[in-house]
Amino acid sequence: MGYYSFEDMNVWKLAMEIAERVFQLTSNLPRSEDYGLTSQIRRAALSISANIAEGFGRSTLMDKKRFYIIARGSVFETKSHLIYGKNVNYFEQSEIALIHELIDKNVLELNKLIKSLQPQPSPES
Repeated sequence: MGYYSFEDMNVWKLAMEIAERVFQLTSNLPRSEDYGLTSQIRRAALSISANIAEGFGRSTLMDKKRFYIIARGSVFETKSHLIYGKNVNYFEQSEIALIHELIDKNVLELNKLIKSLQPQPSPES
């Protein structure tokens, strides 16, 4: 399926929802975390959609794939920060459950997207 804009891609929409929810979740963190967890997790979450958009704008399949792989890494970084926040009692499991679901969906979508960019074997004549 061809897209005219990265904004039409479900994988980008999911990524943007993750970033928005992370922003809301972290708005109540202590000020002492402004340059720690708050900054780190927000940048990681926002990086997902940013790398998907950048990949969309690249012209070669290899370049696109590279940015989608980077986006997938940012998804896992975001998840790690959420786990840390829960472990130090900044977040309740119930607060991060939906974000974890969105993260799992986003990883699946990114994996499909990355796989679709693999070179296809040519049929033998």
